[in-house]
Amino acid sequence: MRRKKCSQRPNFLARTEELGFKFHSIGGEPYWDDETYYEFSLRQIEEDIEAPSVELAQLCMEFASRAVGSSEILEQLLIPQQQWNLISESWKRGDPTLYGRFDFAYEGKAPAKLLEYNADTPTSLYEAAVFQWVWLEDNIARKVLPEKADQFNSIHEKLITRLKAMSPRQFLHLACLDGSEEDKGTIAYIADCAMQAGHGTDMLNVEQIGLRSDGHFVDMVDRPIEWMFKLYPWEWVFSDDFGKSPAMARTRFVEPPWKAVLSNKGLLPYLWELAPNHPNLLPAYFEEDPAKSALGSRFAKKPIYSREGANILLVDGENVIGRSGGNYGEEGYVRQALAPLPQFDGRYPVIGSWIVGEEACGMGLREDGGLITTDRSRFLPHVIVD
Repeated sequence: MRRKKCSQRPNFLARTEELGFKFHSIGGEPYWDDETYYEFSLRQIEEDIEAPSVELAQLCMEFASRAVGSSEILEQLLIPQQQWNLISESWKRGDPTLYGRFDFAYEGKAPAKLLEYNADTPTSLYEAAVFQWVWLEDNIARKVLPEKADQFNSIHEKLITRLKAMSPRQFLHLACLDGSEEDKGTIAYIADCAMQAGHGTDMLNVEQIGLRSDGHFVDMVDRPIEWMFKLYPWEWVFSDDFGKSPAMARTRFVEPPWKAVLSNKGLLPYLWELAPNHPNLLPAYFEEDPAKSALGSRFAKKPIYSREGANILLVDGENVIGRSGGNYGEEGYVRQALAPLPQFDGRYPVIGSWIVGEEACGMGLREDGGLITTDRSRFLPHVIVD
């Protein structure tokens, strides 16, 4: 694993326009880095990232099968009791999952360590699936990369195949909040994949979803919403008035309600309990669990529910080596053994390994000048060169 520099593509901005990559810069700062990439060997990808991702995805499914019927686990995960039946029924029906992203700390040698699982609303999807593949092809064509350079990336093809398998030719509504270009870009990309899979689509602001008197969610033209991709976290849905509506049981969601048991950091202690000493897991405990003392004075403290690296505390002995602000934490915390991100040229990368269905099919890297990855951390492409 090496961090390498290259020149920016002469047609970089034209490429962003051509491919509709509107959030290559965020808040006036570059988000996509066209001049830096990470190089891996095939063995590193296959053995250290791909294989553990498949294994951890299976472990998460094993935990989900236990959690959906356990009042003790659902209470510990702070899932409202009135939603337990919704979660259980979605599991019993076999409502399919589309995708998720494992975030790993990895320095180029095994084992990669799981930091968290973005099981419900992971972003950085378009840039991982499409734009970094275009970057690879462009740089092979201009001889910056060797002709046989490759990438761990079949995300796009796997998404289309999965969307075909999830439902026959059906209409898919897609919703997110209107304020984020990245979120809008993500649902636009999923909509494109859905259309290639044979589905009709319509994109909405979450606030545009209506509730009809006959108990159905509807779009702006009063069309019933029967199947919906929502880039809107389950914990937010559960706290909304609409989340308490009978229409919830009439709508099929992507991601399904049972994904709520995997989409918070309370998952981490349960995974450690389920597979203690697993090489890709870090010891983790709920903050109120006295067993957390086993971690000593080197730990990461994380809110059960948080987004984009908010409210994280990293402690190494007597030193606080990382702290982020935010509006989370009232719901409680987990404590996880410290696994600081590796440093390359003064930067700290985290590897996002994508799962579509049950397959590990690609990855992207986010990089920051600090140890906590946030929504402003840059996206870097990768390449496999042997």
